[in-house]
Amino acid sequence: MNSGVKASTPTPARTDVRDRTARGDLIIGAVGAILVCLGSFGVGDPPRNTTTLADLGLSWITYGHGKNLFGIFFWLGVFSMVFAWVRLGRRIARGATDSPSVRTLQRWLLVWAAPLLVAVPVYSRDVYAYLAQGAVFGAGFNPYADGPAHHPGPLVDSMATVWATTTAPYGPFTMGLLRVVTEVTGDHVVAGILAVRLVLVPGLFLSLWAIPRLARHFGASPQAGLWLALFNPMVLIHLVAGPHVELLMAGVLTTGVVLVVTGRHVAGTAVLALAVSIKITAGIAVPFVLWIWLSHIRSRRPVTARDVIGVFAAIVGISVAVFGLWTLLVGLGFGWLTGLGWADVIINWFTIPTFVAHVVTLLAAPFVALNLQPVLEITRAIGSVVLAVTLVALWWRHRRDERDAVAGMAWAMLAVLLLEPSTLPWYYTWALAIAVAFTLPPWARATVVGVSTFMLIVFQPDDAIVFYKPVELTLAFLLAGLAAWSLLRPDPLRLGRFGRWAWGSERTETPDQPADGEDEVRKPEPAPGG
Repeated sequence: MNSGVKASTPTPARTDVRDRTARGDLIIGAVGAILVCLGSFGVGDPPRNTTTLADLGLSWITYGHGKNLFGIFFWLGVFSMVFAWVRLGRRIARGATDSPSVRTLQRWLLVWAAPLLVAVPVYSRDVYAYLAQGAVFGAGFNPYADGPAHHPGPLVDSMATVWATTTAPYGPFTMGLLRVVTEVTGDHVVAGILAVRLVLVPGLFLSLWAIPRLARHFGASPQAGLWLALFNPMVLIHLVAGPHVELLMAGVLTTGVVLVVTGRHVAGTAVLALAVSIKITAGIAVPFVLWIWLSHIRSRRPVTARDVIGVFAAIVGISVAVFGLWTLLVGLGFGWLTGLGWADVIINWFTIPTFVAHVVTLLAAPFVALNLQPVLEITRAIGSVVLAVTLVALWWRHRRDERDAVAGMAWAMLAVLLLEPSTLPWYYTWALAIAVAFTLPPWARATVVGVSTFMLIVFQPDDAIVFYKPVELTLAFLLAGLAAWSLLRPDPLRLGRFGRWAWGSERTETPDQPADGEDEVRKPEPAPGG
């Protein structure tokens, strides 16, 4: 594909100055990651019924003044990461000569991620559920039919009790991976956490490889793509320190998309099918491969009905073969379908159906007492129908060419986030991993900053939630709005010279030298679907 991007090679001196100037922001973020790691030992989600901290004489950090102190470390770390992320985003967005190169960003992303690999799990106890599901599988049960409670022990003790009797919603590749992990680590919870992170972290390396290539292919800034999807503190903390299986799925997903748009259709479809076998959500991208593949044929000659049938059959055949292979190897069949329904247990107002249910019960309160649950059943049923129609409409609407098809993927992922029964912060990586292909308008980037900051506050590191507490919720909205506004406007609090420095508003580039990338000059591109 000829994206019309003019390539240029930066001089070594220019690259060195650019990287050196931006290093302060990257160091602040790295220090923030270290503080998040340190603070997690006091306010995170440690294993239950273990005496490790007590044996080390450190139990004091989990209560009283010790917990307060480590809470300060944690939130100071979160602030530092968001602060550095916003400043970095301002540099990249304005095309400054001091914007770091892609290679520099890739190295520093690993520096930011490294402390989080050894942090106590934060914001969720899902990692314990992963281990418990792998253990129940290794004990001879079927995790698609039997909950972790069938194999009691330290792993089940540490997971969220609401999931102890539920079945696994993950694909066969994930379940096979988790079984291997628990067969190696047994009931050793800490070793299991570290092992899960090690088997998921290849997804981070795949993302570091794929995101710049996907952005370049469509004429977008690779630095902006890395900033949007990986340096995002919400993504990095949740996926690495969480950890969550989306870390692996997102890397495999973006790799598959890159292979498809660069003409390696068979390999790309196989990789996307592997992503589906990790988590079924990746399957949203597969139908759009049809339009990408046909657009590549159309660039050489007219497309015939035989081409459409052949490409459709190839996509279906490859996907079924790859997914079927993992299903046969793991030997659990298609029982994971039953586990998808357990998402209904999660209730938060971050999706439209759940938000509407809350509004309906609130407005009806002066007249009639409505229980939220039956209202939820109605709004979620309507949302599911609207979602199904929306996905089909998006697939058909975005069939013009490969760019249009990838935009359709991003919109489809966003539609799922908005219309499914429930959404959690790490789910947003589904859409962000594809959105890196486009140069988003300033308001869209600011929205990502605001939503990401909000999600880091309303979800607490110990798995608590505050989005039904008015004071904390108001504070979260104010801080998220400040973070979003600071991306768009220099010194939003009007703090003078310090404020201009803090928000990275001092321009260092000259008007006739708008450095913005490692090896290219960007042309403005429309947002997805534009």
